[in-house]
Amino acid sequence: MSWFYLILAGLFEIGFTTFLKMSENFKYFWPSVAFLILAVFSFSALSISLKTIPLGTAYAIWTGIGAFGTALIGIAYYGEPTDVWRIIFLIGLIGSIIGLKVVSPY
Repeated sequence: MSWFYLILAGLFEIGFTTFLKMSENFKYFWPSVAFLILAVFSFSALSISLKTIPLGTAYAIWTGIGAFGTALIGIAYYGEPTDVWRIIFLIGLIGSIIGLKVVSPY
């Protein structure tokens, strides 16, 4: 169940970073509120996952999911570059996340 909460925390991280961008430095109220709510959900789910998953593993996976998803949001909605190297390294990031899960004894 801890892995479920860790993945959920990563998905909430994608949400809070996206709303952080949309808030434009907390200039807009509703995106700022969404950022705060999703940040609390993300850290709460991360905290629950830390009951059985080691800190280093959980943190690496949480940030990896967040980084990968946020990069995809940037590409899809904000016109960020999609060159070959960027895609290769994003795929490598997913491979690293999966690898951490595979070698984790928890």
